[in-house]
Amino acid sequence: MTPKLPKILQQKEVARTRIFCVEELHLEFSNGEQRIYERLKAGGTGAILVVPITADGQVLLIKEYAAGVNRYELALPKGLVEAGESPLEAANRELKEEVGFGADTLVTLKQVTLAPGYLSHQMTIVLAQDLYPEKLPGDEPEPIEVVPMPLAEIPALLARDDFTEARSLLALMLAEQYLTQKN
Repeated sequence: MTPKLPKILQQKEVARTRIFCVEELHLEFSNGEQRIYERLKAGGTGAILVVPITADGQVLLIKEYAAGVNRYELALPKGLVEAGESPLEAANRELKEEVGFGADTLVTLKQVTLAPGYLSHQMTIVLAQDLYPEKLPGDEPEPIEVVPMPLAEIPALLARDDFTEARSLLALMLAEQYLTQKN
């Protein structure tokens, strides 16, 4: 049985940055208990993460600065869905901006949440195949290094200290599962 959602008694913004909004929720649960929760609301219409796979079976990773951990990290291309874009259109745009390729085949693998207890952000994981060269200007402060990695070497990638982003780990597992079931 699905529990009844709590009643929102009050909802107010308590802080805002150019990217995030912190919201306070005064809730009443079905048993009468009341609590105050805080959540971080992401702006925009969602985000995407792309698993680009070349015709010869390589995943195209990017190496870029990660401010949250203050180091350069390997990850998959990602970005926000802009107003008027579908997640697949955003995936193709981000792929062109960050990796220099577009994709003729884009498949939605899964929509995921990151920390649903306090973060509203949702991300669509997309598999990109049938790649072709096309570069669009991006908004990164420095050039992004593209790092091709054969699918067969994914286990070694998982052991690297500079590949720690949980979203990228999950996306590779979902892509591998999809490709295995497809063949």
